[in-house]
Amino acid sequence: MSIEHQSPGGRSVPFSSNGPRPSRRDVLRYGLSGAGAAILAGRPGSATGAKPAKAKSVIQIWLSGGPPHLDSFDPKPEAGNDYCGPLNNPIATSVDGIRIGELLPLLAEQAEKFSIIRSMTHGDNGHETAAYLTQTGRRPGDRLVFPCAGAVVSLFKGYEAGYKGLIPPYIVLTQSQGRFSEAGFLGARHMPFATGGDPAQQRFMVEGVSSPGLNDQQQQKRRELLRKLDTLGGALKDNPALTAFYQAEDQAYDMILGDGAKAFDLSQETDEVRKRYDVNWGTWVSRTRFGQSCLAARRLVQRGVPYITINFGGWDSHTDNFKAMRQLLPDLDRGLATLLAELSEHGLLDSTIVWCCGEFGRTPKIDWGAPWNGGRNHYGQVFSALVAGGGFKGGRVVGSSDPKGEEVKDRPVYPCDLLGSIYELMGIDPEGELPNPMGLPLTATPAATDRIPMAGRLKEIM
Repeated sequence: MSIEHQSPGGRSVPFSSNGPRPSRRDVLRYGLSGAGAAILAGRPGSATGAKPAKAKSVIQIWLSGGPPHLDSFDPKPEAGNDYCGPLNNPIATSVDGIRIGELLPLLAEQAEKFSIIRSMTHGDNGHETAAYLTQTGRRPGDRLVFPCAGAVVSLFKGYEAGYKGLIPPYIVLTQSQGRFSEAGFLGARHMPFATGGDPAQQRFMVEGVSSPGLNDQQQQKRRELLRKLDTLGGALKDNPALTAFYQAEDQAYDMILGDGAKAFDLSQETDEVRKRYDVNWGTWVSRTRFGQSCLAARRLVQRGVPYITINFGGWDSHTDNFKAMRQLLPDLDRGLATLLAELSEHGLLDSTIVWCCGEFGRTPKIDWGAPWNGGRNHYGQVFSALVAGGGFKGGRVVGSSDPKGEEVKDRPVYPCDLLGSIYELMGIDPEGELPNPMGLPLTATPAATDRIPMAGRLKEIM
């Protein structure tokens, strides 16, 4: 499917959900130009059914590949070795009656800050289709490619809705997921800005912002030379399209040379703060990409960025699941626990939603045979998610799975239920109109007439 996106200057920009992805420079150009476009084209109308926002920002921790629910947030030690393997000693948390996986001790100490959904379900076992379903709430294969939650928030809380930040309203740390077009039919302006780079390095080289081999003074000289060579701007001083273009250019340079770039400069944090996110493996300590991405996400929230995704991959544990979990779960534990603590300490947790899950869970029954050697496969029948902050209550469990973690036992939660809850807390009407290139009467979350399974928003923890 291909659509035409109108740039602020009126030029059609082709964007295909199946074709080449826009570059980071494209996303910066179209995204930052949104402020100028809003001046020319007006802002989208606010949904009349939206409730007052409790949250200002969302941090999505996307566990790409699908984490095993039995090894993390829904342990089942009574199910036996064929289901638990060596991870058969769940630990108590700070909330009576809630246990989680033994490799998550730091999160266990902060269970009052988050709630666990143990009855997520959609029944899809394909990476691409399940990722699309989980992040859009829509069935894959429909005639339209719908936008994911980050793009929806970008639309309703980004430049066209009055956001004035230098940093694009939808950021991915550090690589895009690549499973589907995050912006869908909303087009390139609502694609995420994927930073690239590695925040665990001495200098976080954000692509499109940091230039290897060029310091700030050299970049400033390049800008001055560009302005001297610009004769068109002098001849058409009052042209509204050029005015919008220069506003976008000024914002882009502020992003590169000014306050925008400082948001990604983790060296501005004390070494003590950066070390809080480091993983202690017993005999050594390591600084990880995920941990420092969590720190970068906190800094972006402090600057008012509406939606940040941390794409944490590696969870597709078909083989040697338990070896992989002994690497991945401590990293998740340290990064997420420290992020929740820091958001709370900075007074940001009440206004920041954190949600953490993958596209599905993994098979409860372990495949011990060769070549899997204790692997777990894709499992969309039931899986878990964590939510915290921004109006979500902590210290609760929503729903449950059966004794072996194979089926939903009670209170199913479908992706559209979770997404609708996030939208509502962000002050976005889940039943409000969602603009689309075909002019169809679409809503932010599926309507009953769409025949998509739903069980209702998470009122029990909102």
